[in-house]
Amino acid sequence: MMKTFLCLLLALSLLLGGVALAENATAAPLAALTPSPTLQMEPAPARPQQPTPEPAATEMATPVPSPTQTPYPTPTPRAAATATPEVTAVPETTATPEAAAPETSATPEAAGETSPAPEGIFDRLPADMPTVPPLPTREPGRLTGVKIGIDPGHQAQGNSDQEAVAPGSSETKAKVSSGTYGRFTGVPEYEVNLAVSLKLREALEALGCEVYMTRETNDVDISNQERAIMMNELGVDLVLRIHCNGSTNESAQGIGLYIRATGTNADECMRAAEALLPAMVEATGAESDGIFRRDSYTGLNWSEVPSILVEMGFMTNEEEDYKLNDPAYQDQLVAGMVEGVCAYMGR
Repeated sequence: MMKTFLCLLLALSLLLGGVALAENATAAPLAALTPSPTLQMEPAPARPQQPTPEPAATEMATPVPSPTQTPYPTPTPRAAATATPEVTAVPETTATPEAAAPETSATPEAAGETSPAPEGIFDRLPADMPTVPPLPTREPGRLTGVKIGIDPGHQAQGNSDQEAVAPGSSETKAKVSSGTYGRFTGVPEYEVNLAVSLKLREALEALGCEVYMTRETNDVDISNQERAIMMNELGVDLVLRIHCNGSTNESAQGIGLYIRATGTNADECMRAAEALLPAMVEATGAESDGIFRRDSYTGLNWSEVPSILVEMGFMTNEEEDYKLNDPAYQDQLVAGMVEGVCAYMGR
């Protein structure tokens, strides 16, 4: 009886021991899945994070991986499943309007187009804004269509070579001389002749006249015969041969005109001289020395068009010597000749 009881007690002890072992084996894995009370009460300190530079506007945002927590306790499943704000894509990483394609398109100016003026811009201009006046219409001058030849007498260096004084004549003369000079100013005649001739050309051209000159400088070598032939070929309406007179008589003064006595256009030369002399005397207040007919001047004899040798005054006369070198008096001489030409041409 006692032996049976001991066997039953031993079997019960073994049974209870097996149950305890089974419970311990079951409780171990559950404990591993249960959150640690220490981790919940005292979370691991956040690891300092370095500031991450913002990505360029033209790049897409890239999620930042979670930092490695190797030195720290393993986070709980709840903490691992929660996304942190730092790794969330932010609006700033989207492309900005400035980078949009329409802003980089060519402007109208770059494409060669012209933008219209803003509406009403001309209404804002001042009422008294200056304007550019239209160019005046140039009316025909008094001498439009007239051709005048000007021969400034003499030149810096004379030429003593001989030439026929008239077509078919056996008589000869020096081709050209240097002329007289101012007894009181010392100015050579050829310089005064050219100065007045240039002014005369300008005045005539201002009235629409077509002007031709035998010379525009003193350093030339053109004979009297050549000067006449030059004007013949140009077909001018009138030739004015500009000179200054000289005399052994210092009291001799006044304006004198010389024309050919016979030959081609002799009478027409007189008509022109009669229109010219009064106009010059009136413009200058000088004395009239008269109109002289001569067949001894080469330049007149070879001329086939009306031609007048104008002696503007005497450089051997003190008063006239200074006047002939006075620009103001030269202007008066020019004005008289212009009026004489207009009278002769019926203008």
